[in-house]
Amino acid sequence: MKKYLVSAAVLIYVAFCSALLFGVDGQAYIDPSVMTYVIQAVAGVIIAIGAGLTIYFRKAKKKINEKLGIDENRNKEVESDDIIVNEEDKPE
Repeated sequence: MKKYLVSAAVLIYVAFCSALLFGVDGQAYIDPSVMTYVIQAVAGVIIAIGAGLTIYFRKAKKKINEKLGIDENRNKEVESDDIIVNEEDKPE
């Protein structure tokens, strides 16, 4: 099965390189506003991929820490939720 996947990947790579090497020049005008949309689309895809990878990385890290018995909050300081109000500090 892997042999066929590698063969297909090589075939796709060769076809892509051939298309770039032997392609015909196009006579077209690309409007600057179209390029801004392309840049925004590429940036959006990159940000979405980064966010997805971050989410899966955190989930994997959490599962690994659970399996190894590591508490990621062990060195964090926790403050109490008490609110202390001094009568002297109140404005009149």
